[in-house]
Amino acid sequence: MPELPEVQTIIDDLRKKIIGRKIINVWFDVPKLIKKPKPQDLKNKIQDLRITDIQRRGKNILFYLNPKLKILNPKILLIHQKLTGHLLYGKWSIKKISNFKFQVSSLIKGSLEEKVNNYIHLIIYLDNGWQVGLSDMRKFAKILFGEKEEIESLPDLVELGPNPTDKSFSVNKFISLISSRKQKIKQVLMDQSVVAGIGNIYSDEILWQAKIHPFKPANKLTAGEFKNLYKAIKSILQKAVKLRGSSIIDFRDAFGKSGGYAKIRKVYRREGEKCQRCQNLIKRVKMGGRSAHYCPKCQR
Repeated sequence: MPELPEVQTIIDDLRKKIIGRKIINVWFDVPKLIKKPKPQDLKNKIQDLRITDIQRRGKNILFYLNPKLKILNPKILLIHQKLTGHLLYGKWSIKKISNFKFQVSSLIKGSLEEKVNNYIHLIIYLDNGWQVGLSDMRKFAKILFGEKEEIESLPDLVELGPNPTDKSFSVNKFISLISSRKQKIKQVLMDQSVVAGIGNIYSDEILWQAKIHPFKPANKLTAGEFKNLYKAIKSILQKAVKLRGSSIIDFRDAFGKSGGYAKIRKVYRREGEKCQRCQNLIKRVKMGGRSAHYCPKCQR
């Protein structure tokens, strides 16, 4: 699933291309992706609105829309890319194969033609002839549209924890959030109500850098471990955003290209390889429905 660095990469890319653009049409072939409003109503409600801003809340992408560029009766289109989704900026043609099947092909040569980018199930048509497409192999993405106040008050957003890349996210605030929790620290880091945006990849990377075992209860961390963990969160996420995310499986940026963080990752999906710090072998263990990757020597 795209995490904070991947979602931020998509937003940074789209901001350069679609701010100020008007939406002239919407196409989709998987109605279940649209949770609100009724799928058949989305086109009429979103048509002719302009994109005035794009923001990230945790792993959610929020398109702020207005009839005009000035603030007037604002709306929000919320897209959560879920497990295999990623937004792309390009041009596509649609060919109807049967009543329920379509063939969507990129009109732009290059990376957008890569197979991982060819599971297009939503297209937003813009007034400059370009489009925003959602490629989602597993069809798990979630789309919501409504009044700004309505969307911003949904539990999806209200119940999120703080953004760990914000300047206001201080070490003291971080410690106050997790110091009393009895759950394993990896689970705490991935709890979106505690800190928003960290998932399986970056929790492993953060804990390796901080030299903390993923199974250690959060309330058992020492003062030094809390500070090291906080520093690791800041540095790992900052580095991953700079490298445009991790493309280990499905993720691609808005232009269909791979991110660079996967090449430098230390433990995630490196089980059986040597730890780059101590040369011990990286282990993978189950944690609920997820896996944790760590060095048993560095992370005791």
